[in-house]
Amino acid sequence: MVPHKILVGSYSDSIYTLEFDPAPSVGPGTPTLKFLTDVKVGHHPSWIVAHPFDSSLIFTGLEQANGKIVVVKYDKEGKGQKVEEATCSSGGADPCTLLAMENELIIGNYSSGILATLPISTTPPYTSPAALWKLSLPFDAKKPGRNESRQGSSHPHQTVFNPLNTTETELLIPDLGADKVWRLTKGSNAHWAIQGHVDFETGGGPRHVATYGSTLYTLLELTSQLAVHKFHPVPQPLTHLTTLSTLKVSPTPSGMFAAEILIPAPNSSFPIPYIYASNRNDPSPEGDTIAIFSLANGEEKPELVAEVRTGLRHVRAMVFGGEHDKWLVVGGAGTGDGSTGVGVKVFKRVDGGKGLKQLAELDKVVGDKINPTAFLWV
Repeated sequence: MVPHKILVGSYSDSIYTLEFDPAPSVGPGTPTLKFLTDVKVGHHPSWIVAHPFDSSLIFTGLEQANGKIVVVKYDKEGKGQKVEEATCSSGGADPCTLLAMENELIIGNYSSGILATLPISTTPPYTSPAALWKLSLPFDAKKPGRNESRQGSSHPHQTVFNPLNTTETELLIPDLGADKVWRLTKGSNAHWAIQGHVDFETGGGPRHVATYGSTLYTLLELTSQLAVHKFHPVPQPLTHLTTLSTLKVSPTPSGMFAAEILIPAPNSSFPIPYIYASNRNDPSPEGDTIAIFSLANGEEKPELVAEVRTGLRHVRAMVFGGEHDKWLVVGGAGTGDGSTGVGVKVFKRVDGGKGLKQLAELDKVVGDKINPTAFLWV
């Protein structure tokens, strides 16, 4: 079985390349996860995305007040080189989410509440900063009940296309600050325009979304909840179906937050759909949990059927990979002082997807330095 390379975005100054070998040809054959190389790109390259037509071309955003977009070109061995002439402004502060199209990079600038688009190509210099376009997302500063420390302005936290809309290309932007998911389509001027939104309870903080069937699932970071809506085309509002906790314990322990939501497409190995949601900053000595919801009773009725302890702390990044999405790479950024819970692990899906079993772990000496925030299987 061929080893797999995994790129890692981080809260350091580098993007890292790891190698996961599910069946090493030497030794006992136990799966391994090891560090290969890294490339320094600048402050906090927290999100990474590949060009859809050239997977060797990686874009990242530097989370800093004067946000930057950086391009890295990779070879077949997983070694990257920063393309200095491609570095340019992100259009705002702290770009934390990127979405790459053939000719356009869509950027969510978290702290400034600005959506930006940057023309890109697969040939040098790869970016065209002179044509950067920006849109300030709406924010009602007078609305009562918000989390004052986390919701002082618009905070776009994800940019993702809506596969439920089959009539036109629709962009979804969970806005943690505004308690909305914005719905955008392109107008006659070829720029994105807000066509509607999904409202959430004040203080919920929508972070990321995922879809299945005709249903939108939104992870509310600040209240550790999963909101479920029935999809309708714009401008018709979505129908709220239910909101569930992402934890079995109640009330939610102080300082805990939901982070990531994934719904791998069903396949022959895993025919039953499941929702996987990470919960960070769990006080348990066994680390943070990944909540697993079954959709066996219907896509409108997710049921929390399992919690998997990761042994990691501050789990915000996790991505499925491999044939039939059978592996899950998970990263812990730790307690903040680098002492506990930092690292990277690979799990495999078991029990038809209802459970996860650890396969491999990055050497702790190396893992402590990475501070992972995003993954990309390449």
